[in-house]
Amino acid sequence: MIHPADRPLSTPPSIRRVLGGGPFAEIGKPTVAVPDEAHGLVAVGGSVGNLSWPGRYVDGWHGHRVGVHGLDDLGCRLLVRSRWPVLDLAFHPHLPLLAVGTGAYDGGWFYEGELLLVDLESGATVSALEYPREVRRVDWREDGRALRLALAPHDDEDDESPETHGFAVTVERDDWRAVADRTVLSTEQVGPRVEAPHRPDGVKEAARELLTALAAEQGIAWHPRRRVWAVEELSDGRVLAALEGVKLESRLPSGELEWSVPDPDGGCELSVAPDQRSAWVNLARTARWIPGSGWVDAPGAVERLSLADGATLAVAEVAHPVTLTAATDGRIALRDTRNDRPKTPTVLLAPERPQSAGPVLGGYDARNNWFGVRRSPELLFLQGKKKKYWKDKWVVAVDPEGDGRGEVRRLFPLAWDTDRAGHLFGGPAVRLDGALVHAGQVHHGSGLQPGHAFIVRRRFPDGLPQWVFTGDHLVTALDTDGTTVFAALTSGEILALDAADGTQRWRTRLTVDGIPTVALSLTVPGPGRLLLGTVDGRILLT
Repeated sequence: MIHPADRPLSTPPSIRRVLGGGPFAEIGKPTVAVPDEAHGLVAVGGSVGNLSWPGRYVDGWHGHRVGVHGLDDLGCRLLVRSRWPVLDLAFHPHLPLLAVGTGAYDGGWFYEGELLLVDLESGATVSALEYPREVRRVDWREDGRALRLALAPHDDEDDESPETHGFAVTVERDDWRAVADRTVLSTEQVGPRVEAPHRPDGVKEAARELLTALAAEQGIAWHPRRRVWAVEELSDGRVLAALEGVKLESRLPSGELEWSVPDPDGGCELSVAPDQRSAWVNLARTARWIPGSGWVDAPGAVERLSLADGATLAVAEVAHPVTLTAATDGRIALRDTRNDRPKTPTVLLAPERPQSAGPVLGGYDARNNWFGVRRSPELLFLQGKKKKYWKDKWVVAVDPEGDGRGEVRRLFPLAWDTDRAGHLFGGPAVRLDGALVHAGQVHHGSGLQPGHAFIVRRRFPDGLPQWVFTGDHLVTALDTDGTTVFAALTSGEILALDAADGTQRWRTRLTVDGIPTVALSLTVPGPGRLLLGTVDGRILLT
């Protein structure tokens, strides 16, 4: 339990330090890169990744990015979000304009995407095509009046080889900076069938080689980072982070990397032991494609690591992906995340006690049942109906028993009223004295609707609603200093609410050197401070 801070964070914080940064951090993993020596710029398309692992899924997220960087210092001048993967880039030969081809197969029928035109002076971005269509190649003619495109077929029945062939189209305009949204009509998107693979061989490798070489010219050893799922600060000032490609890393109070434990997938949940000598880390083992068997769940992997050097001290025995739930006394529970295995017992771990089988919590869904509760004396979960585990969910506690097993204690329904059409999804949460604050969304078949994201304070343990805050953007992380509840949103904003009555104290957009980013993890390490882990692999200290 956390008590009110002596000096609450009553105004939007400023970033004091950035850890794990470097050139091209904003775009995550690069997919394509094009330099423009004339303007001293390099454009990079990339992705900061999906906001998902086997136990958690964030709806409506698009992690694709276009960054425009200076060749002199590699600093980011402009960052654009893209709904679809970035496939090609081309600088206009005369104008401060960048053409961006994006797109992907939707998995069922269509090849969707956009032609984006990015004004390099104003940052204004235009989506030029009348209707969504995958744009695989963009290339300006020397006079700058004509833009040549390679477009995918409209759908998977439009061509016998839609992944490798498309249509060559030339679009002409007198002034491309004056082009408005959806003004390149379908009647202009007609041309001969040509070879046009979705992603030609070597493009990603060439992008990485270019960025590596540009960084090396600045004396920097560059490598991409993404998705800091969990951050914590220790009492000695060290900062821990679990992120994609890294089980756990430790940074000294100076910011210097003390040690890092690489991993093919990386850590997605983190629980520091009360004595701060070790930490349990849940690794984001994703499904693997096995020829002849299709997608197969990878075995779960939960390890206890020494915080002195990152060495593995213990491994939990789980044969399936899990979520990690922790209590402030050091107890750990591992819940099966497979939705087709509703009868798997929860695995219980406790200090000075061997691993044991706990109670069955029922079916699981990464949208519906994830419930990441910080600072809780209890092990808290969401539990639905036996067969329809996504419906009529309750907040439940797993109480310890003398033999090490636990029993489920139902506390209160997740839904605090019945005046809505859809059931509620779970989300991040935090315990306060006598209360639980949790975030989530109202289910809708078409995705997140305006006003359907929420943060609610519930009296504990009876669940009486004390205040409700609604919004349009999902909450990625929650924490509190006892007087203020801090929330990170998928919009890139940080929100501060009065913990007592839910009124908004402040709301600010998170930026690093003026370029927006999104916090994926958040903790309050001390009075007047925030520690944030971003989708692009950086750790921010305020």
